[in-house]
Amino acid sequence: MATKDQSDDQLGRARVRDNAELQAYYEELAKHDTAALWTVANDIEPWHPTPASDAIIWRHKDLRPHILAALDLVSPEAAGRRVIYLRNPKRHEVSAACGWLFSGIQVMRPGESAPAHNHAASALRFIMEGAGAYTVVDGHRLSLGARDFVITPNGAWHEHGVAEDGAVSMWQDGLDIPLTNALEANFYEVHPDDYQNSNTPMDASPATYGAPGLLPAKESWGAHYSPLMKYGWDQTYEGLQNYARVSDGDPFDGIIMRFTNPLTGGHPMATMGAQIQMLRPGEHTKAHRHTGNVIYHVAKGAGHSVIGGVRFDWREKDIFCVPPWIWHEHANESASEDACLFSFNDFPVMEKLHFYREQAYAENGGHQQITSTA
Repeated sequence: MATKDQSDDQLGRARVRDNAELQAYYEELAKHDTAALWTVANDIEPWHPTPASDAIIWRHKDLRPHILAALDLVSPEAAGRRVIYLRNPKRHEVSAACGWLFSGIQVMRPGESAPAHNHAASALRFIMEGAGAYTVVDGHRLSLGARDFVITPNGAWHEHGVAEDGAVSMWQDGLDIPLTNALEANFYEVHPDDYQNSNTPMDASPATYGAPGLLPAKESWGAHYSPLMKYGWDQTYEGLQNYARVSDGDPFDGIIMRFTNPLTGGHPMATMGAQIQMLRPGEHTKAHRHTGNVIYHVAKGAGHSVIGGVRFDWREKDIFCVPPWIWHEHANESASEDACLFSFNDFPVMEKLHFYREQAYAENGGHQQITSTA
């Protein structure tokens, strides 16, 4: 497959030239709901992936006042979920933040709860702020602390709330709604009792399956998703720091680790993966590109990314996306503090279908020329 934009003329291929006879022929085909493949071949079989989404950044300092305003405008019961979704300006579907991925920011105040439901789409949460928030996923009760990563697998009953003595809580939602809808496979169901009955202790899932290198000897798990449903920030950050002490890191992503199902070593859910990466003080990675969509959340620090030649400056709690087959590189602006990026992606789908491909940027020492700043 060609890796650069090329025309048929450049490749020495003959092209069909339209004329009156062919136009009449096409019109006849259209009457029978058919068409000539050669008229659309380059559109449906491009030389390389052509993203339908733009790279974009959603800055928290701009969004936060508007997200908090929703607290006084709608209730979680009436709205289903009080979520401000992230819209990609290149996409017409309301559900697409980047390719097959949806994202939004959900906010709840103390004492509120949102009834349980389930859907065919998989979901995840990355907690941004607050205290006393919780979720119940298929009967498993999980506390939600800042920078925790929590999964809600497809088909699992789930509900959210904030304790009366908690604080206004906010988290990023990520779902594969665009993929599920494209496959015409989505379902949505509300819980018959509004809320789940659960007798499990709070955070039993990470207590059982979250110890490094250890699995319970006498527990069994038959679900298609990870039994570890919450990946706590303290353990995650400790893992990054430990790995950084013994590794030079990846030239394109710095110190990067992926979240796994502890039973299989695979992704926690079938259609979405998640990663955490650390950029050490002053680190500037080289550029690369790959198939698959990625949405980043700045968990810690400040820096910038160059995506398709455009510089995006970011700081903690900002969210940005990288569509498929777009050159991108990351830089930590601090000379003394590390920066951490949480991200989620559709890599499990790319890998299962054997579509995943990656390429390094070979020019200019591996760094793009910046053409503009977002």
